[in-house]
Amino acid sequence: MFKSILIVCVGNICRSPTAEAILKSKLEGMDVEVTSAGLGAMVGKPVDATAAAIMAEAGLSLPRHKARQITPRMVRSADLILTMENRQIQAVHKLAPEARGKTFLFGRWLGGCEVPDPYRQAKPAFVHVYRILDKASDAWLPYLKK
Repeated sequence: MFKSILIVCVGNICRSPTAEAILKSKLEGMDVEVTSAGLGAMVGKPVDATAAAIMAEAGLSLPRHKARQITPRMVRSADLILTMENRQIQAVHKLAPEARGKTFLFGRWLGGCEVPDPYRQAKPAFVHVYRILDKASDAWLPYLKK
């Protein structure tokens, strides 16, 4: 059973907070902490306005979110680490080699798909990313609700 899940992207303002909000809603009522961080975080920034709008349309929000930089301590304390891209898995392993074996793509169960970065793109890119993250979250549920 996973008690803590860390979701990782680059800036921690678009993909990882959206994935965090989706996964939190799907795991509501379970004793699982879901957080997010970035490899090149825009520290202190809130969720990107377009990402927040897409989440709001789905009834989700992270009003207190502030982007944070991933640290070795975060990696060590997480039971499961989910990244948006393969290269982010490698970056997490470089930061904390002991994370091997617990770091996977968020899209692992969707044929290992990577989640594209919608930053500074139009709303359709954010909608596309939201849909991937929602499907990927559903695909992880059988492994998280054991």
